[in-house]
Amino acid sequence: MVNWQSQEEVIKDGVAFGRFMHALLGLYIWEWFTSLNFDWQFISGKKKFRWPMIFYFLNRYVLLVALIGIAVALNVTSEVDCQALYTFNQCLGNAAIGLASINLSLRTMAVWNQNKYLVAFLVLVILGHWSLLLHGILLTAQWVTGIGCVISGTNNKILAISFIYTMVFDFTVLCLTAYKLLSPRTGRSQLVKLIFHDGLIYFLIAFLANLLATIFMMLNLNAVMSIIANVPAAIASTIVACRVVRRLNQFSSQGPEVFPSGGTQNSTLAFRSMRPKVATKSEGVHVQMETYQESPVDPDKTPYLMDDAGGQETQGVDYDTEAQRITGDFKRPPY
Repeated sequence: MVNWQSQEEVIKDGVAFGRFMHALLGLYIWEWFTSLNFDWQFISGKKKFRWPMIFYFLNRYVLLVALIGIAVALNVTSEVDCQALYTFNQCLGNAAIGLASINLSLRTMAVWNQNKYLVAFLVLVILGHWSLLLHGILLTAQWVTGIGCVISGTNNKILAISFIYTMVFDFTVLCLTAYKLLSPRTGRSQLVKLIFHDGLIYFLIAFLANLLATIFMMLNLNAVMSIIANVPAAIASTIVACRVVRRLNQFSSQGPEVFPSGGTQNSTLAFRSMRPKVATKSEGVHVQMETYQESPVDPDKTPYLMDDAGGQETQGVDYDTEAQRITGDFKRPPY
């Protein structure tokens, strides 16, 4: 049987930990690079920046800095303050886990139309989550000549409680979202299916990653093996949470989406701009559709653009294809 507490085994596990972290750094850089165009649209002003995107950007770049810090700690060749370096990495890694949960909580708040009681409840849960994630120094590390920075101890109890809390938190967010989206009044729009489907995927991936990390911490084989699954849990949570935000922001329904009153018409207001189409009257006939359509441009600056009957681009005119003047025996097409 392997003696997990022996010095030789700890050194061997440390080497495996270092190689694993480099592989995870490469994985996350690939994910970051392939989605960089989405970030640039907000940085360059092509998309309007809204306050919930603060948590999206913090989540992505806090974890990136944490992974770079871990790579530095594993490759440094001259003596450094290993305790300070690992404490810095630990704080940023835990912050990434907390920010991932916040991104999903914001989506749940939006689905519930900013219900004040729900918002107050989730804010309290978030504060409790962060109080555990940033609870003091949970790792101890020291410099070993000829080897580098070595993790010498962990506070497994607090770490395990933090990850269990994260799993319960994510499950609660999933249940609240599912309850609202599956209610009879909400209907079964494409948006409802997208949010619910992504929520299930997020929960399964994040739950399994956090469960694996919790198992290793509860086994307490040695200081290295206790935290070897923490970074994969943070990466998995961050990737799926950020992908959910991007998918909601880029969502474009095929054809008109009809939302019942009191349903989910405001469910993505925190992530993208949506604008109701103006209803028109013609010869006493009133046609009104409660549809929501993504604006190709900022509605506060440029009116909706549409080709007119002559094929020219018209600014400031909004045609309703279902409410045209009747002339003779036919309805004149809008273009």
